[in-house]
Amino acid sequence: MKIYIPQDMAAVAVGANRVAAAIAAEAQSRNIPVTIVRNGSRGLFWLEPLVEVATASGRIGYSFVTPADVPSLFESRFFDGAPHPKCVGHVDQIPYLAKQTRFTFARAGLIDPLSLDDYRHHGGGKGLEAALSLGPSGIVAAVKESGLRGRGGAGFPTGIKWETVARAAASQKYIVCNADEGDSGTFADRLIMEADPFVLIEGMAIAGIAVGATKGYIYARSEYPLAIQVMERAIVIARYAGLLGTEIGGSKYEFDLDVRTGAGAYVCGEETSLLESLEGKRGQVRAKPPLPAIHGLFGKPTVINNTISFASVPFILAEGGKAYADVGYGRSRGTMPVQLAGNIKYGGLFECAFGVTLGELVNDIGGGTASGRAVRAVQAGGPLGAYFPTSLFDTPYDYEEFAKRDGLIGHGGLVVFDDTANMAAMARFAMEFCALESCGKCTPCRIGAVRGAETFDKIAAGVEPEKNMALVRDLCETMKFGSLCALGGFTPYPVLSALNHFPEDFVPAPVRRAAE
Repeated sequence: MKIYIPQDMAAVAVGANRVAAAIAAEAQSRNIPVTIVRNGSRGLFWLEPLVEVATASGRIGYSFVTPADVPSLFESRFFDGAPHPKCVGHVDQIPYLAKQTRFTFARAGLIDPLSLDDYRHHGGGKGLEAALSLGPSGIVAAVKESGLRGRGGAGFPTGIKWETVARAAASQKYIVCNADEGDSGTFADRLIMEADPFVLIEGMAIAGIAVGATKGYIYARSEYPLAIQVMERAIVIARYAGLLGTEIGGSKYEFDLDVRTGAGAYVCGEETSLLESLEGKRGQVRAKPPLPAIHGLFGKPTVINNTISFASVPFILAEGGKAYADVGYGRSRGTMPVQLAGNIKYGGLFECAFGVTLGELVNDIGGGTASGRAVRAVQAGGPLGAYFPTSLFDTPYDYEEFAKRDGLIGHGGLVVFDDTANMAAMARFAMEFCALESCGKCTPCRIGAVRGAETFDKIAAGVEPEKNMALVRDLCETMKFGSLCALGGFTPYPVLSALNHFPEDFVPAPVRRAAE
């Protein structure tokens, strides 16, 4: 009997480790032989801890399991998939999961993350096999055909970046994975590293072959201890199996990989700050040009992509660029792991093709607010993303469509707020966040964010509100076009969207009282 209990940090946070220990102890006391697999999460965080049992008809799930539930689960013979009040039936038939298009997260929650046999049994490794037969130019052509764009926020075509590095002449090239996932409401990088680490290794190895790089680094934030541990163990397994090191898969290609841990600076999610940190320096933004593709890590040509970008590549190579490009919307091809968080009923990861509307994601898939109150806004793209009011919920989930509405897709996070949210406070928080996280290199970001927070305090106190409101807008213009990187450059998105869509929240308290 095989029982799956997630070791994903989201599940652990609500008691998965205690549940695993209780099930092991109960099975032993009843002399029932069971095998407990600590899998990754399916991404249905609103059901965690989600315990699954393998049956002849498929895997049956039991949700919100606590240690106190374990004796009754055994009494009902849950290990045979028997009915129980906590039973949710066949997990793959739960509508939240069944509606998804899982290209990148196809194995998440299904496999033992550190079993290479499990990985291969569920289709892993086919992308690398195809890459070895296609060779560097064929790999780049497939990635370009797929239309894959950077999943870290910028949305730059991945194939173009790889082609640039491939053409660069250098004795050494690098592959760098930006796993410094710091946006509020995002967890896709962590989930893939904890649930399916070999897909990231495979994607980075394919990138190395494509551009002629022999060394790669995964830069992960220190707040992800389990993800780091799993990745490090997976790298050792992959190296021992001949998927890393010299003569990858019996070929002439060489590529090896290491994990590096960042200290949690938000600005190190920006690619050049990350490179500075990798080199052992203070995490500060570099001026561009030169681009990292030409002058990157240690001054060498470097491919730097987000975790999900690399993890999407094995599917593209295994199934062909066209198969990936055939789904999507406009110039946004393939799928995106949308992360639903905040005040939402069904929080979790939902991988789907681009083109679904914002309203469908929040209301139909996410179930609206967890509080039961009306949705007021959703922040798309992390703490530097715009606030979308419900009047814009018809916006298709697409890079260009979001840009038309002064928004960003970013890393795919959606944070929902109900009608109790104070959007003036949220706008001020954006400035405060920027001030706290700024690397300090450029004046618009370093000073502008501090002055922005101060100006919002004046507005709230009723000090020349019209004049200070104009000053905030002018400050946003300076930060947007004068900052060296996206930290200062994108801070105006939440500020201006709050000002434009929720002006009533910026009426000073003294003015409101006078009007009343």
